[in-house]
Amino acid sequence: MRTAQGRLAMRAVMLWLLGIWLIATGVPVFVILPAYAILFLLALPLVSLGARTLLILAGALALVMPLVQPLLNSLPLWSTPSGQLLSTATGWHYPFPVWIAFMVAGLGAARAGILRTRVQLWLVGAGSMLALVGYGLDAAAGVDESAGAVSYGDAVWTAAPHSSGLLEVIGSGGFALGVLGACLLLCRTLLTWVVLPLRAVGAMPLTAYTAQLVIWAIASWAILGTTRDLRGFRDLEPFWPIAIAILIGCTAWALVIGRGPLEWAVDRVARLAVQRR
Repeated sequence: MRTAQGRLAMRAVMLWLLGIWLIATGVPVFVILPAYAILFLLALPLVSLGARTLLILAGALALVMPLVQPLLNSLPLWSTPSGQLLSTATGWHYPFPVWIAFMVAGLGAARAGILRTRVQLWLVGAGSMLALVGYGLDAAAGVDESAGAVSYGDAVWTAAPHSSGLLEVIGSGGFALGVLGACLLLCRTLLTWVVLPLRAVGAMPLTAYTAQLVIWAIASWAILGTTRDLRGFRDLEPFWPIAIAILIGCTAWALVIGRGPLEWAVDRVARLAVQRR
């Protein structure tokens, strides 16, 4: 366990460094890797826990942390230069105090035996129920999401995307679990070969994520002379060319070589840095 925790910490460091490098390219997106790095570190004391404990903890975090997040967001620190730097370094657009609930839920699902049919059916059922509760309560509240949160209550009781509101955490977290279970069930059928390109991308998420941003940066610099022109880059209609290129590239790599290059590199460095005792 100490070896596993040491390697997980090493992976966190490498993810953070890669995230900072991607931010430095100037591509106008909120890079998620620094937030993932912090989540990996927060997971260190949790990796030995069982499924039941993890899922209970995930539920508690999902109910409590959305109540805390608006208070953290309102701190004067974020309007200072140091606060803006800290926001970038921690990936605060994906605030780890709330997102830890998603990670713990995923870890709990894996611990429950995610390759078993019963667990996959449970994911679909429980995830669908949570999504209906979260988004259903938001719809029933009839809040105008475009107006933005104007009070503490508005900030908490909302399912607006990336709001970290209570209903968004319940709804989107449940939706993610349901989709995960449904995809695993579908891949028990012949559809598993139809969706091979999607499986290939999913098998190397770090490589695919990094590649799309690097392609964005190179193409934007070559055509527009800057990596920061979001409107100009969108006018190039880059979605399908990049998406198709990533699908083809990941599929070819998976069939010919196997594990994604960045996934292999991160694992290799972690194993070399933290030797098995």
